[in-house]
Amino acid sequence: MFAKNLFKDKIVLVTGGRSGIGYAIAASFLHYGAVVYIASRKQQPLEDAAKELSKIGTCHAIACDIRKPEEIEQLAEKIKEESGRLDILVNNAGGQFPAPAHIIAEKGWEAVINNNLNGTFFISQKMANAFFIPQKQGNIVNITANVTRGFPGMAHTGAARAGVENLTKSLGQEWAGYGIRVNAIAPGIIATSGLDNYPQIMQDFLKESEAKNLMGRFGQADDVANAVIFLASPLSSYISGTIIPVDGLEHLAGDRVELYKTIMSLL
Repeated sequence: MFAKNLFKDKIVLVTGGRSGIGYAIAASFLHYGAVVYIASRKQQPLEDAAKELSKIGTCHAIACDIRKPEEIEQLAEKIKEESGRLDILVNNAGGQFPAPAHIIAEKGWEAVINNNLNGTFFISQKMANAFFIPQKQGNIVNITANVTRGFPGMAHTGAARAGVENLTKSLGQEWAGYGIRVNAIAPGIIATSGLDNYPQIMQDFLKESEAKNLMGRFGQADDVANAVIFLASPLSSYISGTIIPVDGLEHLAGDRVELYKTIMSLL
């Protein structure tokens, strides 16, 4: 579908790019000719990922905690020194944990909000000011989650991701005059190695959920990466401020309370 040189000479930053969905997104951009920077908090795992990704194309690793604006500024300076510009930002970094709302600790709530919402805003703002606004050109793709009908069992990340979706619409309008497009992908359950860390009762829940999915399967990391490539490409040049679900219809169908009930059964 896409030309091999689609992103030739383009500079791309993928946060949370060392594993899972972020790794697949970085690999896709490299496959289509981009120079890719991946960022996450831990330097060594990041460098290990970059070493593997470099088998596809030019990939750089820079450690950055997106919750800390000063580290984002250092990241921007490093990209500017090495590449001179940035064309595409993919805000994939994030994190959460299953928990019913009535027992989420203050620190747990703040950690998820800081990572998923505040971090997305800080890095978008810093990269816009450092690159996109002066260039009068830029493209931001945010990775959120299936929160259209709420996220019982993960109210903290549901609130944060909904905030990012509204931010996507707001920034898309504010920054359109600078030639910056801002869109988001809302994945459903994506089959990555991270799912293997859940206890058996959650594994059973996931198997049942996959069987109930209207498309008969969970998503793969490449399903999300393919959507990101589309939104980052000229093929979507008249699209901004929108959220595309990549979830096998989860945003329309299914019991949103099942996860919450499963979590409660563990308490």
